[in-house]
Amino acid sequence: MADRYELKLPALKVLQGTKEIYCFAVDGKKLHDFAAVSRVRRDGQKQLQGYQRPEVLSHIRSIRRYLESEGAMLPNSLVLAFDERVRFEPAVRGGDVNYSIPGELIIPVDESLADEEKPAWLVDGQQRSAAIRDADLAEFPVAAVGFIASQEEQRSQFILVNSTKPLPKGLVYELLPETTGQLPRSYARRQLAAKIMVLLNMGDGPFSGRISSPTSPNGTIKDNSVLRMLEHSIYEGALYQYRNAEDGTGDEERMLAHLLSFWTPVANLFEDAWGKPPKESRLTHGVGIQAMGFVMDRLTADVPFDRVDWDKVRITLRGLEDHVAWTSGTWRFSDGQERRWNGLQNTASDVRLLTSHLQALVSK
Repeated sequence: MADRYELKLPALKVLQGTKEIYCFAVDGKKLHDFAAVSRVRRDGQKQLQGYQRPEVLSHIRSIRRYLESEGAMLPNSLVLAFDERVRFEPAVRGGDVNYSIPGELIIPVDESLADEEKPAWLVDGQQRSAAIRDADLAEFPVAAVGFIASQEEQRSQFILVNSTKPLPKGLVYELLPETTGQLPRSYARRQLAAKIMVLLNMGDGPFSGRISSPTSPNGTIKDNSVLRMLEHSIYEGALYQYRNAEDGTGDEERMLAHLLSFWTPVANLFEDAWGKPPKESRLTHGVGIQAMGFVMDRLTADVPFDRVDWDKVRITLRGLEDHVAWTSGTWRFSDGQERRWNGLQNTASDVRLLTSHLQALVSK
């Protein structure tokens, strides 16, 4: 039968405003007995679970070789998030410092628990903990900092802790919609757009399963291209009318309805181009996604989706058929410039070029 016991560790409780963090040391070999790496995934109801990136094996091997060398040291603290099962018991103390309280951190350990049932999650230090786990060492104590938090708060801390590191953008965009707390300004601006993108990808409609993300690895449309399209529309285009400028929230249901009302006829009208991956189609390529987003803004800005004449929009879109080269042929622009169908790239200048071309056609 698996062992069940309480791991009791000397610790300091540090008060930071209304928050409490715990500073302690623990044998890195025991970390995985009570702490899990919460890899990002979606459950059967398509709800986001977890937040971590996959292990980087080459990095782990490098750290392991170092740990097995003489005089190895890991001075940086691991960061863990605890649930309410972990408790702190203060010791008798004196002195004038009231923000640092010595005591004992008590962590329940049950080796029979699955990862998702363990009382702690690694927020930062995934590779280091894996290297210690795999290293040929009897023990390796590490410094750690922990806090008690919900999973939404953990995601916020995970993004903040990694905001100065090369965190994969796709992972950040997947986490943003279900993250609470203060975020870097650049991420906060994209939070609503990221939420709408997830709704497009997880729901019904032309984008369903088509957008590449950590939980939708078979998608081929780049998440950043969709985010740019959505972000512009939310702040300056057709979706702006559904946004609350005071708190940054929006009417997600109406935004989604507006988007589907436009992109569904786009996908139907250009069915062949929409069904192909970006390498074979400039419609699903970043340049096409963004340019068609600008077309949506031009045709439907300031008009609620339930008052847009969508029949007229479909007729206007049909007028583009003889002037686009999504999968073959040549683009012919009004300034006399010509490009092969795949000569347009996902650059600011080419997005502007294609946008001007399409917007001029739909404005006739």
